[in-house]
Amino acid sequence: MQSSRRAKRQPAWHMLASEFSESTLNEKGSGEYDPSFVITKLGAKVNRVVVAGLLERLEVRETSNGSTLYQGQMRDPSGLHYFSVGDYATESMRELTLQLVEKVEVGEPVLLLMVAKSRWYQTDEGAVYTSLRPEEACEIDAQQYALWLTRACEDTLGRMKHYTDSLSAEPTREGLVAAGVPEFMIDGLLVSRNHYGDIDIENYTLNIMQALDIAEGRMDAASQPVAAPVQSVEDDSETPPTGGDSEVKDTIVSLIEQLDQGDGVDFETVLTNAVARGFDRGLAEEKLDELSNEGTLHEPRFGWFRIVS
Repeated sequence: MQSSRRAKRQPAWHMLASEFSESTLNEKGSGEYDPSFVITKLGAKVNRVVVAGLLERLEVRETSNGSTLYQGQMRDPSGLHYFSVGDYATESMRELTLQLVEKVEVGEPVLLLMVAKSRWYQTDEGAVYTSLRPEEACEIDAQQYALWLTRACEDTLGRMKHYTDSLSAEPTREGLVAAGVPEFMIDGLLVSRNHYGDIDIENYTLNIMQALDIAEGRMDAASQPVAAPVQSVEDDSETPPTGGDSEVKDTIVSLIEQLDQGDGVDFETVLTNAVARGFDRGLAEEKLDELSNEGTLHEPRFGWFRIVS
């Protein structure tokens, strides 16, 4: 007779939204109590995360079995985390969720820190979407958010290094050990490299630069009150706020100032970072053209932008 056992509690990864949300690989053990994992492109096997950001949406819906489910989204400098809180959550988590709903309804900005379990959903067409199931959460201030951003960036840089080190190694456990990859990254890197192939980590570098600018006070974090929640809760597509014309332009100029290393900043990087700040991509592209036409920006070469001194 086999005795039942519970798997040990999995460690929590400090992780920016871009790394987690881009994941399309998951793993589930065969045992009753074996943990499940979302495996990122950088090789993190994620069962639990510590994440933070601006709470942008929190809506209630009734499920088909009559239970109540709260669905929300939280933005950090790199993108969005989606999460849900149901009847299964702890009493303290449900109480906090009710308080947060009231604040969202009146447009009060909330910086939130949460420890959450990773989840994924696969459509009939094969598309994979990640989400979170919060275990604990609390409101934080700007200083605490800066500390979390710093830790998340440090950990992401570490994973980027381990990923880079793995590229020159044999794709075996022995090969990764010989390359100096730590034990906690080996299993994830072996399966992630097989699933994702070679990846471009430049976007992660840009995400880190922006997050550290916010943490060090060189760039403002998104802090605008959220818009009133939409009525449909079945559509989880991202609908970033458009922002005013001057705000979009000021943000684009600020981004180029921060990211320009002497050769200008390319078109896609400007738009990607503008979207990460909460602006509509089409509007950002329009305002980028206006800034060029009015002489605030110039293109030293096609598709690269610098501020006119």
